[in-house]
Amino acid sequence: MPVLAGGAESEAGIPKAPSDERRPGAMEELEHTCPQPRLTLTAPAPFADETSCQCRAPHEKLTIAQARLGTPVDRPVRVYADGIFDLFHSGHARALMQAKTLFPNSYLLVGVCSDDLTHKFKGFTVMNETERYEALRHCRYVDEVIRDAPWTLTPEFLEKHKIDFVAHDDIPYSSAGSDDVYKHIKEADVTVVLDSQPSSGNCCSAGSEPAPLHFIRQWNKHTYGMFVPTQRTEGISTSDIITRIVRDYDVYARRNLQRGYTAKELNVSFINEKKYRFQNQVDKMKEKVKNVEEKSKEFVNKVEEKSHDLIQKWEEKSREFIGNFLELFGPDGALLSVTYEPTPGTPSNTESSCSLFPRGEMSHSDSEYSA
Repeated sequence: MPVLAGGAESEAGIPKAPSDERRPGAMEELEHTCPQPRLTLTAPAPFADETSCQCRAPHEKLTIAQARLGTPVDRPVRVYADGIFDLFHSGHARALMQAKTLFPNSYLLVGVCSDDLTHKFKGFTVMNETERYEALRHCRYVDEVIRDAPWTLTPEFLEKHKIDFVAHDDIPYSSAGSDDVYKHIKEADVTVVLDSQPSSGNCCSAGSEPAPLHFIRQWNKHTYGMFVPTQRTEGISTSDIITRIVRDYDVYARRNLQRGYTAKELNVSFINEKKYRFQNQVDKMKEKVKNVEEKSKEFVNKVEEKSHDLIQKWEEKSREFIGNFLELFGPDGALLSVTYEPTPGTPSNTESSCSLFPRGEMSHSDSEYSA
């Protein structure tokens, strides 16, 4: 986006800072060459000292409202967030996500304090500064990492990195003898001051040149504040994670002994090492017994299920067998109806049976028995 390096105003009505190298009345078009937000995630974010902003175009001050409306592609809103980022976790990532998505066209710079500053003002860290720098470089929301960031932000630092807004949660951060190290940022104001007044008439009257303007940062009001608050993620913090480890120290010491770490590496005494290893053996035995019990229960359950299925099938077959038997041999069974119900035109079964032996005659076998 070409800008005029003279004392003109932008289309949005934002005055421009003067160029020290320009001659009076000379106008020069300058392109914004600020680093652009990362569009791909095929490489980690660069360090600030590798890709510092060398843009010669005046860095016009934006209000929050203007930034939220959107800026030209070549003029991203430069948002700064800082911290220690020890044991980088989802709370850190969520805060950076909020800072990155504050405005439509944001370039997120993340400052990480060194070990010396952190140990002096906050305490010892689990990860060293190099590890913390690398953790931030591989976060998808980060466009640039500033190593050895200052503990308290200064106007010089903000000007050097052309920072538009500072993002952090709104809870006062007491440290280094201050009730809130972000207090002066929260109360920051950018005031437009006239270097000289026109000799006569209105400064905007026809034929008159606008007076040269520049910005003077003051730290006592809250009009064009640079501070933009983010929300903390409850239930997760570096201190919480360290508290869990300290609280369950024995569990994690035994865990790492099982994974091959030596007692010396874990700073564990000889007696505690033997105690932990014995406890690990006891736990293994308990686990084996538990597995045997579970397998036994599974076997018993399977036998019970199969027995239940067999009984149910037997009952069904029994009812089916009895029903078939009654249909065949019962009082109204099919067999009796076939045997005792004569068809029309035929003698009854009794008559037919009696006709075999006429009255007064007896079979040869019967006579033998009677004799």
